[in-house]
Amino acid sequence: MENKKIAFNRRDFIRTSTLASGGLLIGFNLFNSCKEAATPPVDVSKLNFNDFNAFIKIADNGYVTIFSPNPEIGQGVKTSMPMIIAEELDVPWEHVTVAQGALDTKNFTRQVAGGSQSIRFGWDALRQTGATAKQMLINAAAIKWNVDPATCTASKGIIKNANGDTLGYGDVVNEAASLKVPENVILKEPKDYSIIGKDAINVDIDKIITGKPLYGLDYTADNMLIASVLRPPAFGQKLENYDATKAKNITGVSDVIKFGDKIAVLASNTWAAMKGKKALEAKWTSDTELESTAFHEEKLNEILDKKTLDIRREDGNVDQAFAEADTVIERTYDSPFLPHNCMEPMNFYANVTEEKVHLVGPIQTPAGTANRIANLINRKKEEIHLEMTRMGGGFGRRLYGDFALEAAEISDKAKKPIKLVFSREDDMSAGIYRPAIKYRIKAAIKEGKITAYHLKEAAINSNMYGLIPNFFPAGAISNYKVETGNYKSAITTGAWRAPYTNFLAFAEQSFLDEIAEYLEIDPAQLRLDLLKNVKDGEDERIQYSAKRMTDTINLVIEKSNWKNTKSGVYQGFAAYYSHNTHVAEVVDITLKNGKPAIEKVTVAVDCGIVVNPTGAKNQIEGGVIDGIGHAMYGDFSFKNGEPNDVNFHSYRLIRMKETPIVETHFVENELSPTGLGEPGLPPASAALANAIKAATNRRLYKQPFNNQLNDLKA
Repeated sequence: MENKKIAFNRRDFIRTSTLASGGLLIGFNLFNSCKEAATPPVDVSKLNFNDFNAFIKIADNGYVTIFSPNPEIGQGVKTSMPMIIAEELDVPWEHVTVAQGALDTKNFTRQVAGGSQSIRFGWDALRQTGATAKQMLINAAAIKWNVDPATCTASKGIIKNANGDTLGYGDVVNEAASLKVPENVILKEPKDYSIIGKDAINVDIDKIITGKPLYGLDYTADNMLIASVLRPPAFGQKLENYDATKAKNITGVSDVIKFGDKIAVLASNTWAAMKGKKALEAKWTSDTELESTAFHEEKLNEILDKKTLDIRREDGNVDQAFAEADTVIERTYDSPFLPHNCMEPMNFYANVTEEKVHLVGPIQTPAGTANRIANLINRKKEEIHLEMTRMGGGFGRRLYGDFALEAAEISDKAKKPIKLVFSREDDMSAGIYRPAIKYRIKAAIKEGKITAYHLKEAAINSNMYGLIPNFFPAGAISNYKVETGNYKSAITTGAWRAPYTNFLAFAEQSFLDEIAEYLEIDPAQLRLDLLKNVKDGEDERIQYSAKRMTDTINLVIEKSNWKNTKSGVYQGFAAYYSHNTHVAEVVDITLKNGKPAIEKVTVAVDCGIVVNPTGAKNQIEGGVIDGIGHAMYGDFSFKNGEPNDVNFHSYRLIRMKETPIVETHFVENELSPTGLGEPGLPPASAALANAIKAATNRRLYKQPFNNQLNDLKA
């Protein structure tokens, strides 16, 4: 199919997630009937449902309920995954309501929000779920009519035969439930889609804008207490002793419980719990020297200066190519730790009783967290019942579930239902941060060509590049080497939106621009020339598609008027593959009082079939703004093991007036969909840095950029 383009352009400040993953649905739930006359919204609690299966419910008035099994962190899967089922089930989208599924390891798989994988992993099984349900209903109708099922069709919840007779799904649902499940069902062709590819409003939007209970912080239960926890103020410290006398004297405080090196204050309300925590008197000790940012800087430089590190990929003879080079270009790029800063601070409800463990809250990894809790409090996995709420942001922070484990342990010790609530200060000082990283990259140039490429990564704790040594420009340069090393720190680190690539893209794409400048080649053309060296499918290690990336770059060149903008507008380019999606971006900036003002970002995306264009655009826009904001302002440092910033009065985020217009163009094709929650973020900072270079002639090697631009004058 010839690629076609669909474009969207809207100034939007919607905060989106990023991290998203999906479930493979292998069954479905039907419950009674589907009739064309249904006119939702209706009170679902008053409808009659007959349990038919596990994923789809159809009531006797034709109202369809589809369960969304995956965690919703703002990435839109609670809308898009049911859209896929509804498409193949062939029911009108306006007749569908969506409910959040609970943790169910028997009927759902990969109930995870992480890595932008929900739709990618769920695509085939979700379609199969809807199509299987439809075929069983058709088969039941055919039996009633005594006709061949092949002569029957279903559309909008109505089954028809060749004679024009009709039956609603509800007329045959009970018979369908007793039939054999068909193994080979026919899936729709993309040209026949009536729901997929059409704009759909977020299924929770009315509840969101009217403040209805959706999030973990909204959850309440009878006799529930609020827990606030005092943790070690510095990473590397342990609790020596404490005095809870003053805390217990605060009105509303009912108990103080020590667990590990932490102290929980239980109270009848959030204010009393947090006030009680502040009243605690604790003494902390440390067996080792507490870490500071200057110490981290020193350790990372030591790693980069080592002659050999862990080799992740090595092609050709890098050393020989550098020895024979006409010129060697080498640069080092720095990034700080970053907190996640979810709008909704961490929280979780737990009620541990002798019969079961009831858990409710915002979590990106429900199954893994439930298993960890079972092990922590020595309970059987079957006794754990976990319900997911919508999340006010995740970005990787809610992958780890440490807050859920704390809630379960406190409830287990207190023998009472509790909801653990973090303050903003708790969230930023007891977080799991994006690790500080340094990249040192060098390239060999001979006779106007890049003949070798060598990247070294030094990271605090976990290496980001270690898992992806096969992304561009791997495969495009014959002599290619990636090495990594890390320093083990007491500071907790982990995934942050677009892990592995959120800073790597800035380093590599900035470096390629600098090479293009040296070679006097258009930066976009340099990427296109390198991609010509890659033959898709020739090296099975290479994950990106040279053709798809080339098409994406050409699209953004066209739509951004690359190098043909009006006077006073400076542009920067970047293209990157991550989370199975190809993205190219061009940033337009102007100078106001001598300083860069970001006006517009043009984005081209190849993510395969776009399920919900509105939701897809929101994810790209959110990722771009997130990437630009943190590249410009995100700074996070430590002194003696303690973060220097614990709230937004000192930690700088992008302001609404600083956000650019984001114009998104999707490459339309019939390939299976890939991720969108994260891929728009990585190239944004690189395109911005390259635009700043065009405007100010200043190359940026360290984030955040704002610290390096303060001396610019009109």
